[in-house]
Amino acid sequence: MQDEQSYLPWEEFEFDGIYGLLYYTQVVPGHDGRLVFGYVKDKSCVFMQGRFHLYEGYSLCQVTFPVRVFKLMGVETIIVTNASGGLCQDFKVGDIMVIKDHINLPGFAGQHPLCGPNDERFGIRFPCMSDAYNKVLRKLALDISMELGYSNFVREGVYCMVSGPNFETIAEARMLHVLGSDSVGMSTVPEVTVAKHCGLHVLGLSLITNKVSLDYSREEKVNHEEVLQISKMRAEMLQKVLTTFIAHSHQVEDINSN
Repeated sequence: MQDEQSYLPWEEFEFDGIYGLLYYTQVVPGHDGRLVFGYVKDKSCVFMQGRFHLYEGYSLCQVTFPVRVFKLMGVETIIVTNASGGLCQDFKVGDIMVIKDHINLPGFAGQHPLCGPNDERFGIRFPCMSDAYNKVLRKLALDISMELGYSNFVREGVYCMVSGPNFETIAEARMLHVLGSDSVGMSTVPEVTVAKHCGLHVLGLSLITNKVSLDYSREEKVNHEEVLQISKMRAEMLQKVLTTFIAHSHQVEDINSN
């Protein structure tokens, strides 16, 4: 975030110094735990470096708390990013998947961020999730990727969330693939669900950091260090996509109807 033409002025605050986020303890490498406020191409933005995960012991209320804070701050569009394992056999390590839909497996088991009393200040009791990822924003992201020459690395697909922290067994991976999942990870869906409930427009990008094994004869095993290595490799490309996307976001029309 040192590009002066794109990111000035900016200020950062550690999670553990912000009232309401004092419960944060950094456990997962790569999740620094801070909010960064600044401007990208004259657009005011807040970046959340690090997130909360179910497998760390946080409740879904804690996991999604920042999204509701962003809503109260006046945020209208949220861009979520994650690392995931590729289930689609056409995906390659290092690809970026524009998320067009998701499967909420923890939600099927009753772990859902909207369970409990509904706060009408944020949204209705039974929100529709068929359009959780805004179609106009997805198209803009795909168009920008093509303009930047990244079309060979950018895909579109369905993301599936599991609670973790273990990576999937081969049988589980096969099941998720049959269900229609193109990639699988351990985050994002709770935040997107609450963002949609709050009326925010959502763009989701997922970096494919490994190929999930669907074959018992394969010996390769995924690990978190591999995930971090691939993330660093694609960081510059992803940053360029996001910077360009934010710069062109004013071109989006009729976003409320998509």
